[in-house]
Amino acid sequence: MADAMPPAEQKLAWNPFKTPSKGLASLLPFWSKADTTKEDHAAEAALLSHGRLSVATNGQPPSPAAGLVSKITDVEIDSSGNYIHTLSIEHADKPSRHNLVITHGYFTGLGFFFRNYDELSKVDGWNVYSIDWLGMGRSSRPTYTSVRTSEDERVAAAESFFVESLEEWRSRMGLEKMTLCGHSFGGYMSALYALKYPERVEKLVLVSPIGIPEPPEGYDEILRNGGGPLRKPPTPTPSQSPEPPQSVQAADEAKPGIRRVLFVRMAMNLWERNFAPQWVVRSAGPFGRRLIDWYIGRFSWLSEEQRISLAAYAHQISVLPGSSESALGDILRPGAFARRPLVGRIAGLRMPTVFMYGKNDW
Repeated sequence: MADAMPPAEQKLAWNPFKTPSKGLASLLPFWSKADTTKEDHAAEAALLSHGRLSVATNGQPPSPAAGLVSKITDVEIDSSGNYIHTLSIEHADKPSRHNLVITHGYFTGLGFFFRNYDELSKVDGWNVYSIDWLGMGRSSRPTYTSVRTSEDERVAAAESFFVESLEEWRSRMGLEKMTLCGHSFGGYMSALYALKYPERVEKLVLVSPIGIPEPPEGYDEILRNGGGPLRKPPTPTPSQSPEPPQSVQAADEAKPGIRRVLFVRMAMNLWERNFAPQWVVRSAGPFGRRLIDWYIGRFSWLSEEQRISLAAYAHQISVLPGSSESALGDILRPGAFARRPLVGRIAGLRMPTVFMYGKNDW
């Protein structure tokens, strides 16, 4: 009898070693262990519950409360099985005339709006939908390939990845028109969607959108010099006396140190190669949660219990296999200015558009 086939090797979410030694191989599953899908949904549901929102997940029947049906579903968008993770809050007892669709920013997911859903659900005549971008949050994680034939094609391919997946989601959901509300990265992509599919957008709300302005003059050189231009002592005019030696010394001391310059240049190189913050979290293995706890700690207006739940959720969506997170480097230059700024494109918007900026924007 032929020997039985060995079990298929499980693919790790993060595996920096192509042929690890036996000792390293035994450590990798522990180091790069990601939570299961069931546990991920539990963290998301626990976070949403802080916003007084009880939701049904895939396979569970929704239980209407106060005429509302709140549910989380994975909406398939293509024949490959890719899906958009979706929170739906719909009025079951009366028809709704409007649809609000919320899109999240980078390094976040739909759970980050947990404090907003309850109030939004109380508005008569509106259904509320919140999505995870394809390749982010709890949505499917298809392979993302950066196009490097030219700068324009690099940006266009990345933008199309998100815009077209949003359009396919809209079609599968049967939404004829929607008010599109995007935060940060989501604002940038929502604006691009509205430019391409204006007939589908009733109103556009951009909350602290990225990618609006042009970078300052000499921006690349500013970065390469450690985040600020290397200042030189001013050249005195004939009517001025030469700078005293102590002023020249002070100017030299104000220059960024060599360590900072090297660090910034290394960061620029990693950015151009599409390394993302989530990669850092995954690479940190069991210490990745500490990085997330530090990041979430800045949300000082949340209660301790809310911060703990938010950190658990943020960590779980960050350690999932990498996908479209790496598109950030295709869309933004190092330092977060857009490669193709919206300021030169938003004149084409044909619907009412609102820009929102808050005191505690990040």
